[in-house]
Amino acid sequence: MIHLKGIPAAPGIAIGKTLFFDSEDVSVPRRAIAEDQVPYEVLRLEEAFIKTRHQILTIQKKLSEDLGQEHAEILNAHLLVLEDQALREEIINGLKRQHVNVEAIFDEVIRRHLKAFSRTEDEYLRERTADIDDVRRRVLRNLLGRPHGTLAHLEEPMVVVAHDLSPSETAQMHRQHVIAFVTDVGGRTSHTAIMAKSLEIPAVVGVEGATKRIAKGEFVIVDGTRGEVLIDPDAETIARYEVEQRRHQEINRQLLHVKDLPAETLDRRAIMLSANIELPDEVPSVIAHGAQGIGLFRTEFLYLNRNDFPTEAEQYEAYRQVVEQVAPHPVIIRTMDLGGDKFFSPLQLPSEINPFMGWRAIRFSLARPDIFRMQLRAILRASVAGNLKMMYPMISGIEELRRANEILREVKQELAREGVPMAKTMEVGAMIEVPSAALTCDLLASEVDFFSIGTNDLIQYSLAVDRVNEKIAYLYEPTHPAILRLIKQIIEVGHAAKIWVGMCGEMAGEPSLALLLLGMGLDEFSTSPVQLPIVKQVIRSVEYSYAQSVVAEALTLKTAKEVEAFLLASLKQVAPALVE
Repeated sequence: MIHLKGIPAAPGIAIGKTLFFDSEDVSVPRRAIAEDQVPYEVLRLEEAFIKTRHQILTIQKKLSEDLGQEHAEILNAHLLVLEDQALREEIINGLKRQHVNVEAIFDEVIRRHLKAFSRTEDEYLRERTADIDDVRRRVLRNLLGRPHGTLAHLEEPMVVVAHDLSPSETAQMHRQHVIAFVTDVGGRTSHTAIMAKSLEIPAVVGVEGATKRIAKGEFVIVDGTRGEVLIDPDAETIARYEVEQRRHQEINRQLLHVKDLPAETLDRRAIMLSANIELPDEVPSVIAHGAQGIGLFRTEFLYLNRNDFPTEAEQYEAYRQVVEQVAPHPVIIRTMDLGGDKFFSPLQLPSEINPFMGWRAIRFSLARPDIFRMQLRAILRASVAGNLKMMYPMISGIEELRRANEILREVKQELAREGVPMAKTMEVGAMIEVPSAALTCDLLASEVDFFSIGTNDLIQYSLAVDRVNEKIAYLYEPTHPAILRLIKQIIEVGHAAKIWVGMCGEMAGEPSLALLLLGMGLDEFSTSPVQLPIVKQVIRSVEYSYAQSVVAEALTLKTAKEVEAFLLASLKQVAPALVE
């Protein structure tokens, strides 16, 4: 038996034979052309773009029917590439200058853009290279008259193994026949991983050398929860995983009943459970998983992948739509987290050596009040549609907070003078995700209505660990004693100042950590919609006093691994079915 390790992209266990999906790169010929052949090559390019667009729209339609509009929207990024006029001009100029066939020029230009994207340190943007590369391969196949591979017509259950799977290839998978997939490359936030979760297909991505080490037709176990692939497992291992597979299925069935029950402990301490979203189209999923509101509505989607600024009307409409659908439950809008390494072409932002600690989030907003004010106007206008709250990202001290609140006050006065309706009151909070904010949260607490702890960045900055650097990934420890102390302090200080404290980082969605955070007195948990039922199950399985005793013991431990083991053991006592 061979054991391979990768990145857990979609949870669940699958056992079966492998099918290799050939999504290998297309070989691109290069040949000289005469100058008078350039118009013909341009025509071929336009025809290939039209054909590609038609293919993507067809896949998008199927995706919308099978999974809903929010997943079909993923392919909008593909369509944007085809509609990019600057890209077209770059290719045509290349044709006129070099006098070689259009396939070669197109490939050369797109690869140059891919290289630029792959250099960014932002994980989300870096993984958008998959969308661009998907379009590249599809256009090239159309130019060369090569067939496109498809996973739509499998006739028996198989584990798909590929170097990579594009979003459009993943979209064509049939749940009954593709029981899992394994890829050489990929990350947790790629569209392929997002779709695997939605399709509920166990997936492990980023398994180095998977296509070389796994044979065609070989028997494998795919553990999408732990990110493991077992090749040629023995009978004892298969039997053990079959038991675990049945247990997973049973837990999922049970959790379906939990989503409509109150999020309260056995001794009736009520907790707020909210969801994190990036797009308005995710609201149905939020409601379907029993969220009581949206604890983090990221607004960057309005600014990225476009060549101009979103208007106030566009922003207002996006916010209003979400607030209205979720009412009377709250929606917390996070003001823009743009800047640094976030691509936004109209601004032509310079690259930075340390973009995560650079000109971004509230720093960018305060430096560009013209853009910030427009967003605040849209948020305030949408506040009449329901229960809207707002928070600032990456606050590092009181001066930033005061300046942001000052601009907010000015915008309110401006709208009032114009007679524009707004909610009478709107809670305003600060994200606590920078160590300086955590250590001075007593100063910040008197000037906001709530805190939302952003653990992904708080851990990264506090432990000095780049969370996308695989070489030091082992140092990214949510259970590090320093992190536990910081979080406990933030919650206690918030409560002492009589404001509520939520969390919108990944920690809020981990069952054993949810037990700890519950005991620390966290008021609101906000995580991805699919994690909500399991967090609710943890909350409903314990008395608050038990969770408090877990915190007291955990704070006496000296290492992250000791804390992790203790939390798992504690969770096992009250909710054994949830422990692996």
